[in-house]
Amino acid sequence: MKSRSALCHSNFRILAGIAAFFFLLSSVARLLHAEQQNVQPIVIDLKLDGEIEPVLATYIDEGLADAARRNSSLVLITMDTPGGLSDSMKDIIQHILGSSVPVAVYVGPTGARGASAGFFILLSADVAAMAPGTRTGAASPIIAIGGFTIGVDETLRKKITNDAMAFLRSYSEKRGRNAKLAETAVTDAKAFTETESLDGKLIDYVAATPEELLRSLNGKTITRFDGTKTTLALTNYQRVSFELSARQKFLARIVEPDMFFLLLILGTLGLYAEFTHPGAVVPGVVGGICSVLALYAMHLLPVNLAGILLILIAVTLFVLEAKYTSHGILLAGGVVAMIFGAIFLIRSPLTPGGVSLGMAVAVTLPFAAISVFLMRLVLRSRKWKQATGAEEMLGEQGIATAGLNTGVEGMIRIHGENWRAVAQQDVAAGSAVHVRKIQGLTLHVEPSNGQSATKISK
Repeated sequence: MKSRSALCHSNFRILAGIAAFFFLLSSVARLLHAEQQNVQPIVIDLKLDGEIEPVLATYIDEGLADAARRNSSLVLITMDTPGGLSDSMKDIIQHILGSSVPVAVYVGPTGARGASAGFFILLSADVAAMAPGTRTGAASPIIAIGGFTIGVDETLRKKITNDAMAFLRSYSEKRGRNAKLAETAVTDAKAFTETESLDGKLIDYVAATPEELLRSLNGKTITRFDGTKTTLALTNYQRVSFELSARQKFLARIVEPDMFFLLLILGTLGLYAEFTHPGAVVPGVVGGICSVLALYAMHLLPVNLAGILLILIAVTLFVLEAKYTSHGILLAGGVVAMIFGAIFLIRSPLTPGGVSLGMAVAVTLPFAAISVFLMRLVLRSRKWKQATGAEEMLGEQGIATAGLNTGVEGMIRIHGENWRAVAQQDVAAGSAVHVRKIQGLTLHVEPSNGQSATKISK
């Protein structure tokens, strides 16, 4: 019996050992799987679409920060932009150059462009790539606004151009790109196709899709802006989209220069209509909301004080046009002042960001017409005789029911009612009088230039 018990005990220990071995294997497998999940490369996707403005710059900055927190392997910025505001462009470039995570900028899809400010951003990336059928460049400082050349001093022109060229060289050379060719996009407004950009060593890759670009980058060693080298491990990568929030999408629309100008004018017009026609309510509510939104956009945008002053001068001229006869001179001056105010409203010398000429004209002309019309209504209403109360009888005619002696109170009949009246000269009974002043419930009257009582009463 003892021998059988020992045998059973030995078998139990063997089975326990086998179970422990398999448990250990499963634990190791789970740990290895978890470790594999943790080291899976993460690629953060950002979108740079439309005009470059402060909210979009904030979105890019937040996306780069999120990539750093996730310890991502790469940030991929897909770009399609005509350009935008120089301050926002510089903000994006500074964050790309200082990013702890490598950044690839990809102009795509086919038909997209990275023009003006987009060209500066493209060349600032660790990896610059374009899709077939795309273009970039055309990055000259904007001296022509809205299709019209704005006269500037030649020294100022050179300062703006040289500053843009120096800014471009300051990082494109360190990225190993062709700074001399890149400068022609500034000096000559030259634009490049994806093939020309690749042959000219402005970009690193031409890829039909972002996936093709990521496959090409897998295992490549790149040199960061600070000189360090990083090998991109993008095997079995996970792409994570970093989207604009609903709030950012709304604000991005508000801070577009054209929309900002429209909100500013709508706010001014709404408040103007409410002040000139108290009690209308709707214009005041709409104008108040638009004004607050415009002030918020003004806080973010590089607003030029000269533009604001020109718009205020324009409004003043529209009001004066309604008040004085100028044969349209004041109106024309106001239109010109507002259009120039719109053009000068946003400062952006390196990029085409600003109020378009089409929007300036489309908003100015209706605003001028409505402003003059409303002010003329106000001025005309001041000449209207009061239609209620005792004051409505000013200038009205009545009949002296009995003779009126100078300075002595008597009675007259007007509008079928008897009123106390005082005349400054004698008036015969039945004679016509008209009211020249009202004092309390007493009417001050004078003879109606010989008009008969019969005619008046009729």
